[in-house]
Amino acid sequence: MNKAFTSQSDDWTSAIATVQKRYDREYRNEAFDLPAEVESMPLFREWVSHTLSSKIASPFWELAHFQKNQRCLDIGCGVSFLIYPWRDWEVFFYGQEISFVAKEALNSRGSQLNSKLFKGVKHGAAHQLSYENGFFDRVIATGFSCYYPLEYLKLVLREAKRVLKPNGVLIFDAIAPDLEFAENWAILETYLGAEVFLTPLSEVTELMQSMGGKITAKKDGLLFSMYRVQW
Repeated sequence: MNKAFTSQSDDWTSAIATVQKRYDREYRNEAFDLPAEVESMPLFREWVSHTLSSKIASPFWELAHFQKNQRCLDIGCGVSFLIYPWRDWEVFFYGQEISFVAKEALNSRGSQLNSKLFKGVKHGAAHQLSYENGFFDRVIATGFSCYYPLEYLKLVLREAKRVLKPNGVLIFDAIAPDLEFAENWAILETYLGAEVFLTPLSEVTELMQSMGGKITAKKDGLLFSMYRVQW
């Protein structure tokens, strides 16, 4: 476990480390020892062939409405700068990620792709952002909320609000638990090492609104519902 996590005296160390381990293993292309009934699932075959992630990923740019030279923080960014057209958007990219492997891959290659726009990735959890108040025009927080309960998401939303400029935009997604696809995906993720919380979307939206967030747009996907939130 990383020293940055073990030095934190909060209740989320174990949960974060579990998700970190699951994604470090995937980014290293390590083999997962799964039961035959799981490997027989069509969803598993899509995961193995690397076609699943693109199907379920939220198209955050459709709601972000990027403008040239804006500062954007991508929380849980993975290898985002390597696979999405940030150069076309002409947005300054900052990342924060819990996977060592993804962070190192992005920091070693990001500047080679575009040294002007790529501002580096920091290792850290979503509820403890390593950036100053009011620094970003856009914050992207997609693909990871499903691994944590509502009380943790509240901390994430509070941090996103803190680092956003006035009238800045947060793009946030949450799993749509009523979908059959969601249940099967949750089973697969459990065997891959990370528990999925099938929290009702109504509770997620109520949380955002209770914190003063205004949902200005929504887009439903195959697995996640994506929200544009402003304070």
